Amino acid sequence: MLSDVVDSFAFLDALALALFLIAWGGTGWVVEHPPASRLSVSVLMAQYRRDWMVEMLTRQPRIFDAAILSSLRQGTTFLASAAMIAVGGVLALAGNAEQLQSLATGVGEGLQPVVFWQAKLALVALLLASAVFKFIWSNRLFGYCAVVMAAAPNDTGDARATRRAAQAAEINIRAAVNFNRGLRAVYFALAGLAWLIGPHALLLATLVTLWVVLSREFASASRTVLLEK
Repeated sequence: MLSDVVDSFAFLDALALALFLIAWGGTGWVVEHPPASRLSVSVLMAQYRRDWMVEMLTRQPRIFDAAILSSLRQGTTFLASAAMIAVGGVLALAGNAEQLQSLATGVGEGLQPVVFWQAKLALVALLLASAVFKFIWSNRLFGYCAVVMAAAPNDTGDARATRRAAQAAEINIRAAVNFNRGLRAVYFALAGLAWLIGPHALLLATLVTLWVVLSREFASASRTVLLEK
């Protein structure tokens, strides 16, 4: 079976897959570790999250903060559920991979063994599974953040107050980092579906996804707003 997969994949498939994986991993690294001269939206938002927790200490009651955190958790729950359903759909399609042959024949792909299509779908399933784990962990971290926020004393003069706010902010930031990683995994999973059409489609989808992610992080209107003092 493994030999059938190796024989079916061309050099261009291997090249497209390698560039795809480099783009996925490299994008995450650049977004999370941008140059100091051009910070990403994700890094800029981290400081706003720290400012949020400082303001949280003096806001009485803290219903507004609880509502924001609840909204963030609902987002992670929805996307985790959606990603899990998508994983099931991909696995179901992999179980009936013969249906993909007619689609591939229409766009110029030759006859290939079933395992050839299953290997391509496996890439999408793995990315979606990664997204599920990231969203679930993000949801959990937002829950930790809520507990730490609740542990912050109402008296801002208490020595523990600023420390609790700082702890809540860092946990909140880690939750956001995992949420963003999950989103990027979903973006690239959608790009990975293009591989079913062929390596050229995968290369094009990778470039488009790369542009979408990086432009939103480094050249978006929201970034311009966040930079305003």
